[in-house]
Amino acid sequence: DVKRYMDEAVVNATNSGYVETMFARRRQLNDIHSANRVVRGVAERNAINAPIQGSAADIMKLAMIKVHKALREKLPEAKIVMQVHDELVIEVKKEYAKTCSEIVKEAMESAYKLSVPLTADVTTGENWLEQE
Repeated sequence: DVKRYMDEAVVNATNSGYVETMFARRRQLNDIHSANRVVRGVAERNAINAPIQGSAADIMKLAMIKVHKALREKLPEAKIVMQVHDELVIEVKKEYAKTCSEIVKEAMESAYKLSVPLTADVTTGENWLEQE
């Protein structure tokens, strides 16, 4: 199935000149028809990767919105400090850490319905370094 996806992604991108995320966000692939094999190869790899990475980014954006709304409603003392790839760093007083963790986990795992479950790991600590 993975090989079929990869082959179909390249064929579809070659035919249309672009790829889309699950949410219809497009990425143009202007080099997909390049006569230069190396340049075309980069575009073909982007045709495979961009829908996956882009869809993951789209889901993360939805999760951030949901987390922000949930925290604003249920725990306004907590603030999203930053996002790094698929992680959110949230600042909250230690006494609210457990409640915050539960809110964030539920919000992130329910950000979007897929055929497989979204799972989120939540850790706490004095600083971001302790989480890695």
